[in-house]
Amino acid sequence: MTPDHDRARGPGGRTGLSDLLRGHRLAVGLTQAELADRAGVGVRTVRDLERGRATRPQRTTVDLLADALGLSGDERREFVDTARPPASRLPAAADDPPVALPQPVPLFGRERDVAEVSGLLDAYPVVSLVGLAGVGKTALAVTVAHAVAARHPAGVAGVLVGEGSDTPDVLAASVSMFGVNRLADLSCRIGDRRALLLVDAVDRAPDAVAGALRVLTAAVPTLRVLVTGRRPAGLPGELVRPVAPLDVPPAGVEPADQADLDRWPAAALFAARFAQARREPPTPAELPALAALVRRLGGLPLAIELMAARGRILDVTELLDRYGDRVLDLTGVRPGWEPADTSAGTVTLRDAVASSYHLLATADRAALRRLSAFRNRWSVELAEELLADGGRRWDAAPLLDRLRELGLLSVRGTGPFRFRLLDAVRDFAAEQADADGETARIRMRHAAVIAGLVHRTAPGLVGAQMSGAVRALDEATSDITAALTYAAEHAPETALLLAASLPRWWRLRGRDVSGRRRLRRLLADPRTAGARPTLRAWAMLGAARLAAEHGAGAEELPAARAALVVFAEAGDVTGELSARSVLCALLLGLGAHDEAREQAEAALAAATRHHRVREMAVAQAHLTWHDVREGRLAGARRRLATVDRLAAQCGDQRLRVLARADQAELTRLEGRFAEAVEQGRRVAAALAELGDPGRRRRTVGAVGLALAHAGRTDEALATVAELWPSGAVPGRRRPPAVEMLDPPGAGGDARTEDALRGLIEGHVALHRGDRELAAEWFAAAADAAEGVADRRDLVEALVGLAVSTADPRVLDRLDAARQVTGVSLLPQEEELLFSLSARRGR
Repeated sequence: MTPDHDRARGPGGRTGLSDLLRGHRLAVGLTQAELADRAGVGVRTVRDLERGRATRPQRTTVDLLADALGLSGDERREFVDTARPPASRLPAAADDPPVALPQPVPLFGRERDVAEVSGLLDAYPVVSLVGLAGVGKTALAVTVAHAVAARHPAGVAGVLVGEGSDTPDVLAASVSMFGVNRLADLSCRIGDRRALLLVDAVDRAPDAVAGALRVLTAAVPTLRVLVTGRRPAGLPGELVRPVAPLDVPPAGVEPADQADLDRWPAAALFAARFAQARREPPTPAELPALAALVRRLGGLPLAIELMAARGRILDVTELLDRYGDRVLDLTGVRPGWEPADTSAGTVTLRDAVASSYHLLATADRAALRRLSAFRNRWSVELAEELLADGGRRWDAAPLLDRLRELGLLSVRGTGPFRFRLLDAVRDFAAEQADADGETARIRMRHAAVIAGLVHRTAPGLVGAQMSGAVRALDEATSDITAALTYAAEHAPETALLLAASLPRWWRLRGRDVSGRRRLRRLLADPRTAGARPTLRAWAMLGAARLAAEHGAGAEELPAARAALVVFAEAGDVTGELSARSVLCALLLGLGAHDEAREQAEAALAAATRHHRVREMAVAQAHLTWHDVREGRLAGARRRLATVDRLAAQCGDQRLRVLARADQAELTRLEGRFAEAVEQGRRVAAALAELGDPGRRRRTVGAVGLALAHAGRTDEALATVAELWPSGAVPGRRRPPAVEMLDPPGAGGDARTEDALRGLIEGHVALHRGDRELAAEWFAAAADAAEGVADRRDLVEALVGLAVSTADPRVLDRLDAARQVTGVSLLPQEEELLFSLSARRGR
């Protein structure tokens, strides 16, 4: 056992036992083994005394060592007094409580932890701080002990447990820290006052510590004990409080500067330690790598300190490139209370995790290796599915509690997805699984579990449960990606089941291109040819749904038609209605208006026949566009009211928001621009919450158009800056005529946005009297609108171009576009063209 004050110097500046023993041994020319043999004690005893791991040996041991060293006179008295100090040299009781602890070090992001643990000491006799080596247990405990010193007038002291300590060692070291030599005197010394004892590294001798603390707390009821270790002390009434790693910047965070990044304690700690290694702070270019690096380190202070120390040689980006995939190999001298000599203090992150891993029972280690397949947070239910073996159902709660008590598991939040293995733990467990040849089986099971989760959750992506379903899939994003990647290579039918359930979520998250690419690869894989026809039909329909988002509908139209046939033959009403809905979107984009209307009417009839309220609303929404195309705005408004009513009836909030987005656009087409702006802004905010980026951009663009029509040019240009920040440079005078904002072959979404931008800029220029500039923008908008789903943009752009230029060919192009699209001119457009004809007639 070692007092927690400086072990190189004793009380009053005297030489400590470790240095004194080493000095006498070297003076007589003995090795540690030779001294141990001559004294008749274990070589480990000599080694622990010289390393400072034990500082209060038995009196018999002291005499044997003194005899073996040939000590006599003053040298022997000094040696004995240093090894067995009398009470007069230890802290005495006083009005101000004595604190025999090192000074606390600055902590990052631990304010809440300090407050919570300080409060727990008032309620529990023993509080154990548990966690991985290097997570910051000791630093937190020392800070807490200093913070609560005033509440413990009988004193605050700490001891460090040495390897191989027994119960008498722990008792002797503990009572000596309060100025007495015997346990019997401790109760008298403390009386009814409160005292606090910090016991560090309990896992070095857990049984000895548990036995000593049982005796201490029984003898001195007012004694409070704060324990740190990789596992609890195991005492009745003990409160186990895991110490979690520091918070890291979430994925996707783009730090504006170091101060922005320092809001996350892990990043602030790294920056502080990095400053000790390199004089220059991280440059703005290094900040994204810094955020990614501390995420990869899992917020573990030991890993952060070891990594930052390499800043003497490497910059942050180089650190991420070199060590981002092998953080377990990080090595260095472990900070804290450990001796600084390399034989005792050198540690790798792998060693730190392994020491906790080996505290688990064999079955728990196997379970941990399976859980390492999860890439992010997971629920109890998912853990039980993953751990289930041979149909036997697991109760994962006891296991998760054990992992939490050892600091291997992070539990945060209140939702179902609140469990996560620490990054270093997950990496280590995955290494162990690989070494045991379990990886393939574990990853296959993980893919099946995630496929089941997605398949169960996907139906909720429509209707009243949509927000919860989207949130669940968002939580599982990294697991979905990992499962898809592995299953696509090793179990393609499982991958197809998984991917076929995801198109709606992919579309909501703007992943239509990558999602469609995955589906096409899986459908083309000969190993999926024998999959259930309806499963393949759902996959084909999903690819078509995503293609409609980026203007590739023509490529997927045959597959969507084939899917409709499969669903109809199978009597799958849900599949049939979905296929007709997707065909409506594809056909509109391809200009096949009559067939698109037929599909919408057939969908409405089938939905009505089967009492599918939501699908009735969707079909009515499709038919609304045809009313707008033909200029029947009053009929379109009545349909939208029906859509809103049906969506409310089935509880589909997203469908209601989309209907209101259409209402805002309709209000603009009716010429009520101020009202359209207010409606559109409300809807855009709701779409942002729903997570539909494409539709939100379209709605914001419609707001910009209404502002431009109303002559509110500065506000209209502000929407341009919001939607296209890279292209809306102040003072820009010309549209991107040849270099369209999207490259050839880019998605229809981007071309639609180009058309919207051109329309807004064109109307702004027209309002400002610059017809030449307006003509350029309207021409760019018309070029972008060729082939996109909403052909009304093309007609509106050509009307603007006709009004802005005297070129008669524009009117011919407008007539041709109207014949192809079937779009009728609105009254205000006819009025503009009539005014143009009148001007030309004069």
